[in-house]
Amino acid sequence: MTFINGAADTWIRRFHPAPAARIRLVCLPHAGGSASYWYPMSTAVVPDVEVLAVQYPGRQDRRHEPCVETIETLADLVTEALLPYRDLPVALFGHSMGAVVGFEVARRLEALGTPAAILFASGRRAPSRHRDEDVHLRGVDGIVAELRKLDGTDPRALRDPELLQMILPAVRADYRAVETYRYRPGPPLSCPIHALVGDDDDRATVEEAAAWREHTVGGAELDVFSGGHFYLTQHQAAIVRLVTERLLSPMASSTGQR
Repeated sequence: MTFINGAADTWIRRFHPAPAARIRLVCLPHAGGSASYWYPMSTAVVPDVEVLAVQYPGRQDRRHEPCVETIETLADLVTEALLPYRDLPVALFGHSMGAVVGFEVARRLEALGTPAAILFASGRRAPSRHRDEDVHLRGVDGIVAELRKLDGTDPRALRDPELLQMILPAVRADYRAVETYRYRPGPPLSCPIHALVGDDDDRATVEEAAAWREHTVGGAELDVFSGGHFYLTQHQAAIVRLVTERLLSPMASSTGQR
């Protein structure tokens, strides 16, 4: 794993450097998630694609740093960390909360004149589809019940009081960030958006995921997989194949500035 200079030292994890890469895929974790969630993706993609995994503060090697509690601030900081990587086209893959962060990062990259090659929005309704949610206001038992329901957190961490104490601050902060986020209307993205969702995900229905098409003039696609909120676990090979093919298509690889 290597690090790059400046802000990227803190925010970006590059598990498998790819000197011959034609495009970079920036992966943004879900609420409570960490950069290591994307290690399997980094391992599986072809050398033409270099995976960069974002590490939010408040977890793993950044556990002693204060958590960020707004999507807008997260997006500002992630965008800053990505500045050294714009020598290649940059694509974004965000799951759940990460999809919202990815959308806001894409907006900022567009404002800088280096639009993203494509945004993969996974397991999340479109920004214009708001729901009132309150997980960040719940007690410990309520948050744990939510994590168990979504089935994306190691059950051992939820049973171990010490581990639970370590992860809860980041989980609560992330939920606060995504649940208090409000979409601000603005120009649609110029990059394509490819939405992915599980057919049994009660956090993002197929209709809500399809609404991502409203946020781009660059074309939109939707793929529906069997499973719930963490459908990615059971469909890893298919998702890697889909993402790789999409990234190496002429449309994606020619987008952005070098």
